[in-house]
Amino acid sequence: MTDETAGVPGGGTAAGEWRGWRAATEAALYGPGGFYRRPEGPAGHFRTSVHASPLFAGAVARLLCRVDEALGHPATLDFVDMGAGRGELVTGVLAALPAEVAARARGYAVEIADRPDGLDPRITWLSEPPHDVTGLLFANEWLDNVPVEVAEVDSAGRPRLVLVREDGAERLGPPVSGPEAEWLARWWPLPAEEGLRAEIGLPRDTAWASAVGRVARGLAVAVDYAHTAGTRPPFGTLTGFREGHETAPVPDGSCDITAHVALDACATLPGARLLTQRAALRAVGLAGARPPLTLATTDPTAYVRALASAGEAAELTAAGGLGDFGWLLQPVGIPDPLAPDTGPE
Repeated sequence: MTDETAGVPGGGTAAGEWRGWRAATEAALYGPGGFYRRPEGPAGHFRTSVHASPLFAGAVARLLCRVDEALGHPATLDFVDMGAGRGELVTGVLAALPAEVAARARGYAVEIADRPDGLDPRITWLSEPPHDVTGLLFANEWLDNVPVEVAEVDSAGRPRLVLVREDGAERLGPPVSGPEAEWLARWWPLPAEEGLRAEIGLPRDTAWASAVGRVARGLAVAVDYAHTAGTRPPFGTLTGFREGHETAPVPDGSCDITAHVALDACATLPGARLLTQRAALRAVGLAGARPPLTLATTDPTAYVRALASAGEAAELTAAGGLGDFGWLLQPVGIPDPLAPDTGPE
C-alpha cells in the first residue's frame, strides 16, 4: 500500500481528499445523496433475515411477548426497530402480535432516511431512538453500518490508520493512537506482520451503549454478522454490496459499505449474553422441521404451506449462513427472557 508520504502532503490530491474510513463511510452512506438515503432502501441491494421470510418478524414478535410477560404486561409496550430500512421489521412485528398485546404496543422505526409513503400510521418514525423505552429495542444489522476506522500494520510492525479517497484508493496514515490504540490492544491485537488489518470497533461499542441507555426496562438485542476474540479475520472484513452482489468498498455513495462486528467488544454491560441466531430463533419456537409426510395425504395444501415455511425457517437458522449471525442480548431490569429455554446449537 502507498505510504502517507506519497502524493500531495496534507491529504488533498487531484483525485480527491484522503481521509479515514470512518469519515469516508459516514459521508458515503449517510451524507446528502448517500447510499442509505436512496429511495429503494437497503432491500434493493441486499437481503437480511427480515427480507428472507416473515417468519423472522413472527419470531421477534414472540420475543416481544416474552419481554411483555417479564415486564408484567405494562399499559404501553414499546418496540424499537433500529436501522429500520423502510420499516419492514416493525410492520411485520406489529402484525404478528396477539390482539391483546398489539392493543398496547407502540412501534418505533429509527432510520436516517425519510419516512416511506404508506407506512402504518401506528409506527412513529424517528432519526434516533426514543428515551425511556419499556419493551424491546431490536437492532438487526445496524451495528455493521456504524462506520469505523481501519488499521493496517506497516513494514515496521506498527498499526496505522488506513486513509481512503472517494474512488477507493488507499494509503497508510498516522499510527493508531489514544482510545483507538487501546481498543485494538484489548479487542483485536495485531501481530507485527506487514499487511494485517483490523476494523477498530470503538464507535460501535459507543453506539450500542447509547442505544441500551435508552431502555428504561426491557431488552435490547443486536443481531449482526460478527466475530469474537480468537476468530478475528487477519485482513479484516471491510466490503461493499450493490444490487445483491458483493463488491469493492468504494466510498462514493454507490454501494453499501459494511464490516463484521466485534460483538464481544459490545457485550461488556452486566447481564449481556452472546448466542447464535440459530439458538435464539429455536428458543422462540422457530425450528425449521419438515412437516410429517402423512399431512401430504390428509391435507396436501397445508403440507405445501408447511414445507415452504420449513424451508424459510431452515434458511434463517442455517449453519454457514444466517443461522451463524450473532445475537447480543442485553436485559435491562428484567431477567434474560431467552435464558431458560435456549437449548444447544
